[in-house]
Amino acid sequence: MDLGLAGRSAILMASSRGLGRACAHSVAREGVDVVINGRNEADVNSTATDIASTHGVDVQAVVGDATEADTQDRLLAACPEPDIVLLNGGGPPLKGFADIEPEQWEDAAQRLLISPLIFVRQVVPGMQQRRFGRIVAITSAMVKAPNPALSLSAGPRLGLTAVLKALSKEVVKDNVTINQLLPERFDTDRQLYMANIAMERRGITYEEARAEQEAMMNAKRLGRPEEFGDAFAFMCSAQAGFISGQSLQLDGGSYPGVF
Repeated sequence: MDLGLAGRSAILMASSRGLGRACAHSVAREGVDVVINGRNEADVNSTATDIASTHGVDVQAVVGDATEADTQDRLLAACPEPDIVLLNGGGPPLKGFADIEPEQWEDAAQRLLISPLIFVRQVVPGMQQRRFGRIVAITSAMVKAPNPALSLSAGPRLGLTAVLKALSKEVVKDNVTINQLLPERFDTDRQLYMANIAMERRGITYEEARAEQEAMMNAKRLGRPEEFGDAFAFMCSAQAGFISGQSLQLDGGSYPGVF
């Protein structure tokens, strides 16, 4: 299927590794020029080189923390009129509610709620004027199924969900869609991090930790990053113009609820 994206441009936050990188590959394959971003220069440059050589699109690299104003300014300097924006960033550490300090709440709110909204505010007017825009946020399955150990993630991200949902109602008339992807247990460094925590806390082997991760999913496997990337590409497509304000779960059918 031709997704109608050839010649478009995208700013992809935190796209040098993991799910962000998969998203970059999927839209670049469709002919989208991309801005790759991440905090590690080697990762950013490696990903940019790989995508340019694989897909033959224009690729720019912006090294820095996309939650910071300076990096956001440089992202927009690299691509002043993005058609597609991926909001993405690393998750906060596991913390029980009683162990979360006030400054950790403040940091999580800044990174996961306030900073993404500041960036959205800068790009939406131009998208409306050009009558095309696709904003997709990678959040978490914890938005719909909170875990006490992941309150630092679920709280701010649920706030982001609410604001983006409200905004989506206003801008969809201008062919600007805003959606969220809620991943659960994809085979990335995040799951390696979670496995290492389980190994340390419970004295189990990596193989046992991995088997537990897979057993938690109804599909009895971890998701593949390329599956996630292709879902992102479709949500950005011309064909997805009537889909907005949605929170799509990518979890191997594991969410127990109806809505």
